Amino acid sequence: MSLGRGRIQPIDALAEAIPFRANWRDQLPMIAAHGVILRELQRSDAASLQAHLSTREVSRFISPPPMTAQGFERFIGWAQAEREAGRYVCFAVVPQGATDAVGIFQVRPLVPSFEVAEWGFAIGDAFWGSGMFATAASRVVDFAIDTLGVRRLEARASVHNGRGTGALRKIGAVCEAVLRKGFLQNGRYQDQTLWAINADDWPAARLHAKPVH
Repeated sequence: MSLGRGRIQPIDALAEAIPFRANWRDQLPMIAAHGVILRELQRSDAASLQAHLSTREVSRFISPPPMTAQGFERFIGWAQAEREAGRYVCFAVVPQGATDAVGIFQVRPLVPSFEVAEWGFAIGDAFWGSGMFATAASRVVDFAIDTLGVRRLEARASVHNGRGTGALRKIGAVCEAVLRKGFLQNGRYQDQTLWAINADDWPAARLHAKPVH
């Protein structure tokens, strides 16, 4: 899933306006759920993320990931610095019983208060159909709403990404629009769909969310 570009906000405005809750700027909490753990990215995740997220199946519908472990190390350093500044959150996805990340969930603000935000995700194809996405996604939405203060959470997906759009639908996201030629991939522009979850609707959507297989 591509996070897209969204609106750009002045750095100083973001730093001053984003709410400070649960000390998430110091370090992300570890969130344990059935079969999966969400935690802060670590530099030791670089090789595992490169192996899982650089495959053709995973990378064909997302913004190009780093192609080397060193590239992921730089990304992890950047993600930690942005989190400390209050401008970005990125959870590592770790299967229960494992130590290294096999995917990520990202959240970033589209307005200074974080009330409107955008999220994206990528998980290694070896774990597709395991139910890991649905469990992790629900916890990330909980964190976005309860800790970051998100009121509206948006996602963008290529119209050709049937698995990604199906996953969003099953956790309760609503498709609101088609963004024509909204995503550049391999030199070609693709249409995207815009999906949203509103905080007021989330309790009911979460209750009726279906496992993603």
